[in-house]
This record gives sequence, structure tokens and C-alpha cells, in this order.
Amino acid sequence: MSAAAASAGRSGWAGAWPDALAFAGGLSLAWLLDWETTDLVWSLWLSSLVVGYATILWFATEHLRDFVVSSRADRTPGAGRSKLLGGGLILFGTLFTVAFFTVHFGGFHLGHSVFLSIFFPIVPGTDGGGSWPAVDTYWEVLRRYGIFLPVAFLAERGGFVSKSKPADGGAITLGDEKIYRPPMAGRDHSKMMAPYKNVVRMHLLIFFFAGAHFARLDHFWVYAVVYAVYFFPWRLLKRPKVADDAVVT
Repeated sequence: MSAAAASAGRSGWAGAWPDALAFAGGLSLAWLLDWETTDLVWSLWLSSLVVGYATILWFATEHLRDFVVSSRADRTPGAGRSKLLGGGLILFGTLFTVAFFTVHFGGFHLGHSVFLSIFFPIVPGTDGGGSWPAVDTYWEVLRRYGIFLPVAFLAERGGFVSKSKPADGGAITLGDEKIYRPPMAGRDHSKMMAPYKNVVRMHLLIFFFAGAHFARLDHFWVYAVVYAVYFFPWRLLKRPKVADDAVVT
């Protein structure tokens, strides 16, 4: 391993203290509020929906935000027409992306909530009956488990970090005129997939909770292990990318 990679690895683990804080916070909430399996699975569902959708919105509007900042800073004479055209295209692409993932990502969670309402009804006397949960169910989920969202956002803070942008906002020049790139050009698309990876992780954790519940193994230490898996900074296990000319020791 190069010296640069080793240094990056050490600095990464040193910056993982917010993950430990989120783990302690989530575990403390479960302990103090005496949460059971139903509470845990619905809190994970809510955090996956809210944090995941917020991540998608952040990613989908990234290019539009960059365009607004760069166009305001660009004082090139006669650039108003190209800015208007470029901004309109970017706005259309942004709205389309947001609409698509609102239906797609929201649909995942809507379908999953049907499953949860059958096996883990949150409103007494209701089991979903295989139909869509009532709106009151979702308000109750938000009321009870909204307190879990801050620690969930803390654990997923990496999804809201933007890389440094070029001074021209990603524009390319054709002759004397700047032509702005489309919204999806030159971007890290792994951020868009991160919420879906969290959905898969949520499914696995919920299945684990359900199995532990029906096997009567739903003890606090089991929850602690699962929360440790949920909040563990798995991204730090990836080898950091270093420049090709890094010095090898």
C-alpha cells in the first residue's frame, strides 16, 4: 500500500466518529423508548424513505444549483440567450428526474409499507388486510419515529457532500459561446444508487428483525448488533483511490 493510501485510510477512520455518534443515538432511542420489533422496522422504513428521497433530490438538483451559481457569476456580454436556453433544458431535465424517482423510489416504499402493515401493524386493530395502509398510518409512523431521522441523516451524511466543481460550472465552449452540459453529464451516479442500496439493506434488516421476533430472539443485544451493522461506515472498507504517480513504500 502506498503512503498516500495509508494516510487516506487513517484520516477516513478518524472521521468516522459521527457514525459512532449516530449508532449510540439510535441505540439510545431504542432503549429509552422501549422500542420493540414493530417500532424498529417502521423506523428503518421511515428513515430509508425520507433520507433516501432527500439524497435523490440533492443529487437531481445538483446541476441546476451549479448552473444558477455559475450563470450569476458569468458576466460574459451577450450570454443571456445561451443561459436562458441552457437553464431551461437543465430545469426540464431536473424536473423529469425528480418526477421519475418520486414515482419509482416512492413506489418501492409504498409497496413495502403494505407488507409491514400486514405483519407489523402500527395502528391497533388493523393488519392492513393486504390493501394499502390508510393515510393515518403514515402520519402515525412520522409522529412516532420522526425522532429517529436526525441520526439517520447523520449516518448518511456522505450523500449530501458535493465534489468541487470547475469554475465554469461544467460548461463547454463552442467558438465564442458557452454550451452547458445536460444535467446527467460528468456526475457521480453512484450517489443516485445509494438510496436503493439502503432499501436493500433495509429489507435485509427487516427480514432479520422479523425472523428474530418470530423466533423469540428479539432481545436488546440482537437490536444492538443490527444497529451496528446499519450504522457501520462500510464505505471506509473500500481502498482509497490515489494518483498513479503515488510513491509506493
